[in-house]
Amino acid sequence: MGPVKKGFSLIEFTIVLGILGILVVFVLIVMNSFQRERVLSASAEEIINSLRLAQSKTLASEQASSYGVYFENDKYSLFKGNFFDPASADNEIHRLHSSLIISEINLTDSTSSVAFERLTGYALADGTIKIEMVSDASKNKIIYIDSSGMASLSSISVDDLERLKDSRHVHVLYSQNTKSAAALTLFFPEISYTETIDYQAYLNTDKTEFSWKDTIPLGGIDQKLKIHSHELSDTQTLFCIHRDRRYNTKAVNISLDGQNLINYNADGETFQGSSFWAGPPDPQ
Repeated sequence: MGPVKKGFSLIEFTIVLGILGILVVFVLIVMNSFQRERVLSASAEEIINSLRLAQSKTLASEQASSYGVYFENDKYSLFKGNFFDPASADNEIHRLHSSLIISEINLTDSTSSVAFERLTGYALADGTIKIEMVSDASKNKIIYIDSSGMASLSSISVDDLERLKDSRHVHVLYSQNTKSAAALTLFFPEISYTETIDYQAYLNTDKTEFSWKDTIPLGGIDQKLKIHSHELSDTQTLFCIHRDRRYNTKAVNISLDGQNLINYNADGETFQGSSFWAGPPDPQ
């Protein structure tokens, strides 16, 4: 008598199908997750590219104008000019993938757009843009825009969050009325050079906002600074000072009508000004 041939029983066949089904579902989940992360990374890079394009078009003075990028929850727009006009025919609107959302817009002056300054390419507003998955907020990317106009991509980390809270962005409260101030001075002690800025020329018409930004060539090395106000009233002015340590190599003392507001050493370390009315530097 020959050997008995045994086949798969119904139970064994069902078990095999169940295992195969589980494997297929697992593979699909992994592939879906991988695809969503690819969409997230690609979208973040596209935003950075739009920021760089806006800066490039501004520096090229295309159509004799500046350009910027305006952010909303589900889209962002490349626009012409210093301010976003939703009705403008020049706007280039980019909608995010339905799985993504811009969840946080943390830009100076509480704006929702980053425009660039002609000639210098400086950002008129700097800070961070956070893009994340709708289904999983832990999957996200943060786009950093610094005052020089550089945009870069990074994921959330303690180092990145602390990176913004250094001397490149400092607040100083000056407890005096500055609406009639005459001269803001930048004194570079290493070379005994003083840059004098006409304070009134950079006040708005209502004298409720001060905004100055420039590049100062010192011995062939450009120093890039930006000083503006977050609050300007009859009793005090909250100055916001941007001095990125990557682009500034000289110590500088900043004063208003002879009242010393804040001092920096060459490495960017800050020191409280000697004026009685100047508060301590507050890194942002």
